[in-house]
Amino acid sequence: MGHVRLLRTPDDRFDSLTDFDYPPRYADIPDPLGGTIRVAYVESGPADGPPVLLLHGEPSWSYLYRKMMPVLAAAGLRAIAPDLVGFGRSDKPGNMIDHSYARHVEWMRALAFDALELNGVTIFGQDWGGLIGLRLVAENPERFAGVVASNTGLPTGDHDMPKIWWSFREAVEKAQILDVGRSVKAGCKRGLSDEARAAYDAPFPNEMYKAGPRAMPGLVPTRPDDPASDANRAAWSKLTELDIPFLCAFADSDPITAAMGPILQRSMKGAAGREHPTIANAGHFVQEDAGEELAAVIAQFVLSSR
Repeated sequence: MGHVRLLRTPDDRFDSLTDFDYPPRYADIPDPLGGTIRVAYVESGPADGPPVLLLHGEPSWSYLYRKMMPVLAAAGLRAIAPDLVGFGRSDKPGNMIDHSYARHVEWMRALAFDALELNGVTIFGQDWGGLIGLRLVAENPERFAGVVASNTGLPTGDHDMPKIWWSFREAVEKAQILDVGRSVKAGCKRGLSDEARAAYDAPFPNEMYKAGPRAMPGLVPTRPDDPASDANRAAWSKLTELDIPFLCAFADSDPITAAMGPILQRSMKGAAGREHPTIANAGHFVQEDAGEELAAVIAQFVLSSR
């Protein structure tokens, strides 16, 4: 198959970001198919603080965490927000076929554990951040101190996805021009400023760069024989045995993932006996709608679980 063709967004696309002056950091990670991929991340807070890994989903990037990172840092936590491969400042494979669920898990594993050597991590995952993050926990449990899941799940393809998700997937597949900023705005309950919308468009100078956002909906397992189904079933069976503290902090207005919150709360040992907050007046992108409130919930969870 040879090396993956990678695109890199020019730095000047990120020159006019609002409220996001964290200097980008980069790690070169080996790609399973050969070659090297540059993964970008930002961090804030004390370098020796308990690490919190903030994983975004489709089609956003670490900018999504700009309201949360100051709150986490002020609580003494080391907040680390990577850009998934194909998103943000990370390298972007130019072909949709270069994206797979397994490779996204491996890329984030290599960043978190090989490059950053994180231990005692609390992971926060929303959307694809949870689909990837929950796999990381199941496959590397010794590295984790806690899990916070928000508007996410771990689908195996054994249950159908909600109608609204199928509509979203179809819209992405059919779009000649994929309007990333509009897609983020549609998932916010409290609106999205023009500046923020522009920041979500920034990583993608043109359609060539959008293989990641275009590929992700098709990588969600929707049939029992999906390429990721076996690995996700194995992850479920491992996760439900683990005693790692587990918190659900779902929004009250995300029809795509609403059903997943109660399932995770019932299934995870580490979720038993906890109060799982519902974030009010918040949509799919709960980090945009209620970032400060959500970050306070995470900080309290991390500090009380120690």
